[in-house]
Order: sequence, then C-alpha cells, then structure tokens
Amino acid sequence: GGGGAAMADGDGLVSVDYEVYGKVQGVFFRKYTQGEAKRLGLVGWVRNTSHGTVQGQIQGPTARVRELQDWLRKIGSPQSRISRAEFSNEKKIEVLEHEEFKILK
Repeated sequence: GGGGAAMADGDGLVSVDYEVYGKVQGVFFRKYTQGEAKRLGLVGWVRNTSHGTVQGQIQGPTARVRELQDWLRKIGSPQSRISRAEFSNEKKIEVLEHEEFKILK
C-alpha cells in the first residue's frame, strides 16, 4: 500500500489485450503466464492461436499489469523465444470482468 494522490493512477484497474510472437507454443508459455499472473494477483486469460502466437487479456491494478506486460515482452517461459509482444485495447475499468486467470483451449 502507501502512496499519496500522485499514486492514484497506478492503483486504478486497467484491462489490456496482448499477443506474443515468437517461439511461444509448445513451451509451456500459457502455464507460465498463468502462474505469473496469479503471483501478481491479476485476472484474465491466455490461449494459443491458430497462427502460432499466444494471445489473451490481462486485468488488474495498473502497476501490476505493467509488470506482466514487461514479463510477456522479455521473459516468458524458460524455453520460449519471444520476438515481440503487442498490446492493444487498453482501458480503465471499474471492476474486474474475470474471476481468475484462465488458460483457454
């Protein structure tokens, strides 16, 4: 906790969609993403796409969402090779629209 008025923006909730490119399928990327999201207290989902990327949505406190965005950009699962991560449809939300962080088939 902590932080005064200046931190108010960092405490608000945001929703952002993401898509990660590179060698991200067949390397437990979804499982690790779910684990990282849960560690950060975020909700949303992750799934493999038919064109070899991983995509999903993240919702939670802005600062924590930024941490996961960073993780998706640079770290990922141990065997993954991320070429890039794209984020879109970012918006402020009043309440979380998901109850947990799910792996979708």
